[in-house]
Amino acid sequence: VQLQAYGGGSVQAGGSLRLSCVASGRIFSANVMGWYRQAPGNQRELVAAMPRGGVATYADSVKGRFTISRDNAKNTVYLQVNSLKPEDTAVYYCHMKYLGVSYDYWGQGTQVTVSS
Repeated sequence: VQLQAYGGGSVQAGGSLRLSCVASGRIFSANVMGWYRQAPGNQRELVAAMPRGGVATYADSVKGRFTISRDNAKNTVYLQVNSLKPEDTAVYYCHMKYLGVSYDYWGQGTQVTVSS
């Protein structure tokens, strides 16, 4: 499985971006796709995740501002990020795992920079 992320960039506070991540390879249906982020000096943290056909989970810090969605036919997960704040600045990583399997797939990361 390979994950390719797109859509990072530099925006001013209050701006929006849409991140995309395409999974390729042999994809099984029982999976969870999502996004993590890591700011300099910080640990990688969950931003949002969504099981195939399930309910999304969000970090408290992004609730109401970020929206995760999936297009299962395209093996793609999206993250719409609105009302961006400088503290959202980080490298955003696409993530996928299969239910019941303790192995994580990671994309290459895409930089999001928010200036005040």
